[in-house]
Parts: sequence; structure tokens; C-alpha cells
Amino acid sequence: MTYDLKHVFASLPQMERGVAKVLGGDPKGNNFLYTNGKSVIIRNMDDHSRFVNCVRFSPDGNRFCTAGADGQIFLYDGKTGEKLGALGGAKAHEGGVYAVSWSPDSSQLISASGDKTVKLWDVGTSMALTTFNMGADVMDQQLGCLWQKDHLLSISLSGYINYLDKSNPDRPLRTIKGHSKSIQSLTVHKNKGRTGENNCFSGKGHSNLVTKMVVDEADQLVTCSMDDTVRFTSVTKKEYSASNLVKMDVQPKHVSVATGGLTLAVCIGQVVLLKDQKKVFMLDSLDYEPEAGAIHPGGSTAAVGGADGKVHLYSVQGNTLKDEGKSMEAKGPVTDMAYSKDGAYLAVTDEKKVVTVFTVADDYAVKNDFYGHHAKVVTLAWSPDNEHFASGGMDMIVYVWTVNDADKRLKIPDAHRLHHVSGLAWIDEHTLVTTSHDASIKQWTLKF
Repeated sequence: MTYDLKHVFASLPQMERGVAKVLGGDPKGNNFLYTNGKSVIIRNMDDHSRFVNCVRFSPDGNRFCTAGADGQIFLYDGKTGEKLGALGGAKAHEGGVYAVSWSPDSSQLISASGDKTVKLWDVGTSMALTTFNMGADVMDQQLGCLWQKDHLLSISLSGYINYLDKSNPDRPLRTIKGHSKSIQSLTVHKNKGRTGENNCFSGKGHSNLVTKMVVDEADQLVTCSMDDTVRFTSVTKKEYSASNLVKMDVQPKHVSVATGGLTLAVCIGQVVLLKDQKKVFMLDSLDYEPEAGAIHPGGSTAAVGGADGKVHLYSVQGNTLKDEGKSMEAKGPVTDMAYSKDGAYLAVTDEKKVVTVFTVADDYAVKNDFYGHHAKVVTLAWSPDNEHFASGGMDMIVYVWTVNDADKRLKIPDAHRLHHVSGLAWIDEHTLVTTSHDASIKQWTLKF
């Protein structure tokens, strides 16, 4: 395949007149230098044998380097484009080089590679001073790097940001971890001291999207997923185990827990009661499609919200669910629901932009309807004080409501500007955490 250079340059952005710049490469590994003043090629460099992934000038402008999928890094004179040499000789890395970044004084640079290493180079000698080994997993491939003042950083395929340590190249000073895709659910586990640090569970976890998570009385993270399983994972050990996996007949959508080792799993066309990580009872052949569920904190009642716009109540009798023939009307198809921490109220959200709170002791009479959302409400969470709860909708708004006064509320508009809120959880009575499909987590301090 040949490349029409006029066509290549015609697609490039305008540059300052008369200033020579490196513009990048093509799939053949060619680098081009040209001046916009005359629109002529000064030098055509075909040193790379594969695609050029990165081109960077040194801060002083005297040199520039190119990094390619062939594992090579070449140095050139910044004014003439003359090749000065190659870092590391025949190959800088065993894998493709995705990024380079110069030191502020232009004497060194770092490179990030698919061979799961980052290298620190002395430009004068073209020798590697340090090799940072980032791991052995495919997700440890290094896709980006940055030399920012005294800090050396790299980005892994996993999305982790690594602060590199020159004195200990096999262990980063710090690794910032986070989701790289949309966050679907959120829960809080209380422990002593909050540092904001995070880590992944080890072992093989869910193989598909996690739709809901809660923490039970045994300090287990109970999760359900589109892989048709419910998992019970110790938040202390933080390690997935095949022995703590329960296979569902169909895809679960929602989970809720209560005392006595009870778990309620709402699945497509089914409601399943689990006890001590084992399925003990199942409701199917329902005349409605279940969407969400909640077990009363005392374990006496299971409430299931349906696409029919109703909340169906079942009494928990031993290892069974008994239909008491009682249901309450929501304003539309149910999207989420939860009992207050003390079990006094049941809050239900729906597609008609309404949150309805029922009073348990008053035979589930309506306490209040809460209006304000401009689009479907998708999630809610109760405050530890049992007097407030938060709701989040497709309108990107979070409301914090007062149970006894539907007009008394806090509004957080554009809580997540890129996408709607997907999860809510309270750390304490004045601290709310939100997640979103924008892959971010936010913590809010509330003042009533």
C-alpha cells in the first residue's frame, strides 16, 4: 500500500507559518516533518517498521523522539529531523511502545509499553537507567505515561494510574484504581477510619455486569449479576470463592438482605428466597414481572415491586414466602425500593418520576408522595437517621427528602453531568455517596 502525502497533509490541522513540526506517522511506520509556510516535506523518515504510536518534542525543542508498535524508540534532531539514534539499540521494548514523556530538563524520558514495563532512559547514552516491572497480567500492559515535575506516572490497560518509584521499580509508590466503565450499583460497609483508598477483590468474580450489591449481617458483600449468579464475598478477606456462588435459573436483577441469613433475589420472572447462601424457596408463574425487592430488616416481610406498578407483599414463614393477597399501588412501574433502617417505612421509586413512602405499622398506608424529578427515578437510599432518604433519576438530579414533609428537600442538580445517577449510599447522616454511568464516584456533605 502507498500513501499520498498531499492527502495526508490535507487532513492535518493548520500550524504556525514557517515552523517545522513533527506531525506523526502512517501505518507503514513513516514519520513526516513539514513546514506549513511552504507546505513542503523537509524529511521523510521511514525508520519504524510498524505504526508510529507517539511523537514527542523535548521541552527545549532540540530533539524529538518517536515510539512505535515495533518496540523501537528513535531520536531525531529537533531542527533538521536528522536521526540521532535509537534507545536501547535494536529494541527499546519487547512489545509495542504506546507513549513517551520527557523529563523537564530534556535529559531523560520514560516510555510505556505493551510488554508490561515502563523504562527510564538517559537520552545522552541511549541506555535504560531503570525498568519498572508493572506485573504479569494482560491488564498490566502500559498504555500511557507522564513525567510531571518530580512525579513519574503510567497508565495500565486496567485503567489504573501508577506513581512510579525509582528506588523500587517493582512496586509503585501509589496506584490509583477505579472503574473504567459505567458503575451500576453502590453500597457502604462501615469500618473504622476512612482513607479513601481502594482495591479490587482477588480471584475470579462475576463474568458479566453486576446489577445490585448489599452488605449482610455477616459482613458479606452480596452481589447479583447478569451472569445469572448471586455471590457472597467476605468484605474482610476480599477474595472471590467458587464455594460462595449461587447459580440462579434465570438472570437476577435485584438483591436484598435481612437478619437470619435471609437474602431475597428478584430475577426475571422469579422471586427467590435464600438462607445461609442456599436457595430455599422460589416463586414463579407470577402474573406480573418482578423488578425490585426488599426484605423488612426484621425478616418478617418481603416486598416485591413489579412492572405492573404494584408492590406485592409476602410474609416470610420459615423457609417459604406466603402470598398474603395484599398489594399497594405505586404511580408507575417500580424501579427500586428499600425499607428504612428501623423498618418503619418502605420507599418505592417508579418510572412516573415519583417516590412513594408507605408506613409499615399503619398497614402500609401511604405516608407521602414525593414529586420533583423530571424523568424516571432509578435508585434510592435511606439515611441512618430514618428521617431522610435520597433518590436519583435519569434527569441527573439527586434529591434528599424529609419523610414527614414532602416539600422539605435538598436538590443536587447535575450531580453527574455526563450521565444519570446509578447508585446512592449514606456513610453517615450528613455524607452521601453517588455513582453514575459516567464511571465516577462522588461524596457529598449535606447540611439540613
